[in-house]
Amino acid sequence: MKNILLLAFISIALYAQNPKVYSSLGDVIYDNLDKIESLKKIDNYKTFSFKIDQYSKDVDKTKKLGFAIESGEMVKTKLEYLDKLRELSNINDYFFRSAYISFEKSIDNQDNNLFIDIVNTGMIDTKKNKVKILNYYNLHSEDINSSGLIQNMIDEEKTKKTKKKSYYKTKKQIDEAKIRRIRASDKYKREMMEQKLQKELELKKEKIRKDQERELFN
Repeated sequence: MKNILLLAFISIALYAQNPKVYSSLGDVIYDNLDKIESLKKIDNYKTFSFKIDQYSKDVDKTKKLGFAIESGEMVKTKLEYLDKLRELSNINDYFFRSAYISFEKSIDNQDNNLFIDIVNTGMIDTKKNKVKILNYYNLHSEDINSSGLIQNMIDEEKTKKTKKKSYYKTKKQIDEAKIRRIRASDKYKREMMEQKLQKELELKKEKIRKDQERELFN
């Protein structure tokens, strides 16, 4: 029983990885599957449920084929595997384009629910669209539940601002300390110069006094 469970665990762990054959193309498809499947939860994509389910089955089947080729079981089907990846890549790109169009529409139509749902699928490039996302959120923050990726972005911005303030505060403290050191150094040099001049003046006075005494007694 333990051996069966161990084998099942190993199989799951291995399947969580991706086939190394044509990985530059396959990784994108396999890693994006969960994001595409999350579209089914959005009302605007209910009509796509069957197509997404079919796509998911094709991806799963293709992934198994990739592992079989990698293990050496089905070497002759390598080109067929590549053709299938290209086909799936086109569908992947279609869903991502569709998601971005929905994202733009949600902003234009001020559709808060669609905006939240589509951003939280992870299909929108949050780095590239950070300004758009945060600007829209700030304008509609009272009506938007910021959980998920949007909240992560808000937290990141707060952290950046805190670090920035801390940096400028630290820099200001360093600059102020530097100014204090320069002023203290200037004051010390000035005092040393004044003491030197005072000593030289006293020596001159002493010399004059002695010269006058010699003249007086000669």
